[in-house]
Amino acid sequence: MKLGRLNHVGVATPSIEKSLELYRTMFGAEPHGAPFDLPAQGVRVCFVDTPNSQIELIEPLGEDSPIAKFLDKNALGGQHHVCFEVPDIHAAKAELEARGVRVLGEPRIGAHGTPVFFVHPKDMGGVLTEIMETPAH
Repeated sequence: MKLGRLNHVGVATPSIEKSLELYRTMFGAEPHGAPFDLPAQGVRVCFVDTPNSQIELIEPLGEDSPIAKFLDKNALGGQHHVCFEVPDIHAAKAELEARGVRVLGEPRIGAHGTPVFFVHPKDMGGVLTEIMETPAH
């Protein structure tokens, strides 16, 4: 398996609207589209484009959201994960597991509409890492 391009950096936030205002004020950045809910993952998401990647703003949908737990420890929010692309999500999962890496759950559809899974931060130098199948577009 070869690591693909950095697709996005996930940033947990208690308020997507406040975070968007910060990115507008500091960098003149605008959202890629309107925020949208991903109920299956317990989050509300909005992407901000950068010249070579994206920032994924992630807000909890409720108290059971993994982002709510992150915000309990980091009230202002902060970097939550990095996401890299791979050409074949199932081959990547099988290869990582064969190396003894802890994959957190089965592939599921992520915010870009393609399959994703997460790798335990203890197996990635302390960084929660999302692996996503390269989008067709």
